[in-house]
Amino acid sequence: MAVQPIRLFGDPVLRQRAAEVTTFDRELQRLVQDLTDTMLDAPGAGLAAPQIGVSARVFTWYVDGEVGHLINPTLELSQEIQDGLEGCLSLPELTYDCKRAMSVVAQGFNMHGEPVTINGSELLARAIQHETDHLDGILFIDKLDSDARKAAMRQIRESDWFGDGGQPTIKVSPHRTNGFGF
Repeated sequence: MAVQPIRLFGDPVLRQRAAEVTTFDRELQRLVQDLTDTMLDAPGAGLAAPQIGVSARVFTWYVDGEVGHLINPTLELSQEIQDGLEGCLSLPELTYDCKRAMSVVAQGFNMHGEPVTINGSELLARAIQHETDHLDGILFIDKLDSDARKAAMRQIRESDWFGDGGQPTIKVSPHRTNGFGF
């Protein structure tokens, strides 16, 4: 399969709710493989389909040596909270403390349409919540307190990757975007 370009903050596809997956076919399997290849190449702990320009409720993760994926996730979050550093492949070189649930029960499907349940805590729970947020058009900086968010936005504006004149670079996806991607 192939490593794909990762969309960066400012690309509109990152702020849209991704479409539910209804067809479990070879194209979906290729998307999961491309997400996995891209995530491992970056390297990252997770990657959601919108981050490569595809509006589909699909993400992958790589935590504690385990690679996985989930399609059309629904989450049950614990009441216990963790606070820890979080970053994002769409926001290079940015890390901030972010509050998340300590554990999660995630339900969804694998790439073959079979139901799966993932129980995760600590880093896996953080990755699953982070990637599910991407599917809803939410970035981790949206969850920061006001002062941290202002600092993050300042850091983004001053970064080399944000683009000329504050305009992000927008790329074209090699996958079907069903009219939702660019």
